[in-house]
Amino acid sequence: MTYQLKIDQVIHNIENELYHLNDFIHDHPELGNEEFKAVEQITAILEKYGFDIERHVANLPTSFIATFDHHMDSLKEPYTIGLICEYDALAQLGHGCGHQLQAPTIIGAAIATIKACSDLSFIIKVIGTPAEETTSGKLPMQKAGVFKDLDLALMMHGSDRTTVDTKSLAINKMTFEFTGIPSHAAVSPELGRSALDGVMMLFNGIEYLREHVTSDVRMHGIITNGGQAVNIVPEFASAQFSFRAEKRSNLNQLLKRVKRVAEGAALATETEVRIKTVKQLESKVNVQTLNDVLLKNAELAGAVRISPPREKTGSTDFSLVTHHVPGACLRTAFVPLHTPNHTKAWVEAGKTTEAHNAIRVASKALSYTVADFLTSPDLRHQISYEFKQAHQAL
Repeated sequence: MTYQLKIDQVIHNIENELYHLNDFIHDHPELGNEEFKAVEQITAILEKYGFDIERHVANLPTSFIATFDHHMDSLKEPYTIGLICEYDALAQLGHGCGHQLQAPTIIGAAIATIKACSDLSFIIKVIGTPAEETTSGKLPMQKAGVFKDLDLALMMHGSDRTTVDTKSLAINKMTFEFTGIPSHAAVSPELGRSALDGVMMLFNGIEYLREHVTSDVRMHGIITNGGQAVNIVPEFASAQFSFRAEKRSNLNQLLKRVKRVAEGAALATETEVRIKTVKQLESKVNVQTLNDVLLKNAELAGAVRISPPREKTGSTDFSLVTHHVPGACLRTAFVPLHTPNHTKAWVEAGKTTEAHNAIRVASKALSYTVADFLTSPDLRHQISYEFKQAHQAL
């Protein structure tokens, strides 16, 4: 019996358990770094199937690494496969990004691999990364060296189509805090210096930048504090922006210009500005051969709406992983085509037959890909070669 047939049989045997986990996480949405119920359910299943659990990785309360060491040859170090999942929800919305699909899929792929590929030597690590939507657990986990010893990293994400990502945008999420001088807005406005004026000039300056940046650049922001009362010249006001570009070098040049805009706004309004970087992510390191194998395996597993990679893309903290190890994320269709994520439509689709089918298909596709990697020296060589080439091109 081939590895694929064995994998199919394992997934068939455990699929109801995977669907139950999906539905539980969907019905108990938890914000980033508070995903205690989800992690309890996920790790309980992994422990049942023989995984050793390490909790509180990188001092994060809801992170974990579940390891299954199938080391058959004492003279040869086995390949280490990282299967990565997220499980946080969106504030006031729930699972509008489909993260409830990920842990069931990754668990399915992990269990299928350890059972169907028992004649091979390997180490499987299921890596739970909290707070993707907010602080990004992958950042401190990267700094702690969690991903550096992997030979391959795979992930799954729900989508309106089945595809892979060939790129993502580097991003800096930043806050701008302006401090002015308060005064009575009617009696003595001349004595005040408005922090809100500084914020407004910042927005105007960034708008003027839009005409003079490359087409891949994205700049979007909100006012997070506009003042304290309408009859008081605002002493404090703040804004948050995300700045993105395909290449880090291009983004860094943009950020220098943004800093000058902010400092100019403060100078013009006689206020002070404090600039903070809240989150910084890099663009994805792409290994096309790995993408091709993963998408081919998704087709073999019965995926629907297989599509070319998206031309327009956002940012992902999975890119941090791809700077250490060849990695790919399978986006698996479970909502109608052109249904945007972070919406109620995604929440409502979270426990449907289509959602369950996406888990089954993606579990198989990821496990097929692991089996291909473990059994094909030529594939491993090509992936390694492309990974090194992509790094050199950064």
